[in-house]
Amino acid sequence: MEENIPKDISARRLSVIIPTLNEAAYLPGLLAALAAQSRPADEIIVADAGSTDGTAELARGRGARVVRGGMPAAGRNAGARAATGDLFLFLDADVVPPPDFIARAMEEFEREGYAIATSLIAALDNDLVDQVIAEATNLYCLVIQPISPHAPGFCILVQRAIHEKIGGFDESLRLSEDHDYARRASQYGEFGILTSTRIPVSTRRVEKEGLVGLGLKYAWCEMYALAGKPLRAAPFEYEFGAFGPPSASADRPLIDVDALRQRLGRFANPLQRFSRSGREQLNRWMEIKAGQLTHERFRQLLARRDLNTLNRYLQARLTFVPHTRERPSER
Repeated sequence: MEENIPKDISARRLSVIIPTLNEAAYLPGLLAALAAQSRPADEIIVADAGSTDGTAELARGRGARVVRGGMPAAGRNAGARAATGDLFLFLDADVVPPPDFIARAMEEFEREGYAIATSLIAALDNDLVDQVIAEATNLYCLVIQPISPHAPGFCILVQRAIHEKIGGFDESLRLSEDHDYARRASQYGEFGILTSTRIPVSTRRVEKEGLVGLGLKYAWCEMYALAGKPLRAAPFEYEFGAFGPPSASADRPLIDVDALRQRLGRFANPLQRFSRSGREQLNRWMEIKAGQLTHERFRQLLARRDLNTLNRYLQARLTFVPHTRERPSER
């Protein structure tokens, strides 16, 4: 893959900025992945919020610059103030980008003339449940992009000038500061979702809080995001820096809505291809209390063949979402 990437992608200077709080279990994986990049970052800045597990010392020992951080928005802003690059790549400590991620991301970012972008995601491991969640997330973000640009905080590539123009992340927000950031940034330049590469992400929140519990939190945040309203309070806690070591895993584009519906209509309802036992399990979900539907329980409820059906269905629908967009000159 890497041999197809132009050698001189950009003369720009790239600063990778990572907000942390007690990430000693995850940060080494990210720093190792950054060290292995075919196009390395020009600098790596860890904005630490007062870790007590040695995160800051670990980062320094591996060549990163450490600055005082805070909750994610404050940490990202602190890192940006200390950065010397004219491109910022905000990453979370639990992502592990492939060796050609920066090269491909920067090449597509420059080629498309984006001001801010995020990337399609991939599951960090081969767990089929994680793959289904990743593809569903990709599809949703691509479809919703013209209405509400979404850039999850674990992967945002942005021009420094845009970051400074909008005053960085809004530190007064309790949640969804990343989506608010993307919405405001897209008012001053093109927003895009990079499709030439993917960022592998951890499902540690799903594993800790459960599919339904976390899903309800995201749904609450999404209502505000779609309405374009800042989220300064929420009826639940959203933890930062409260995750243990990784557990071992088990086996702005234009969219023609009518045309898209017509294309998507070609796909048979995936439930029609589920096994009988799979359909029966889905019916049983209606009887499960929200707090009881965990990541592990989801894995046990559906047979692998039914999860494969869901995964293939989501991937097929994903290919029908247009990735082209209007150029600024065409508006």
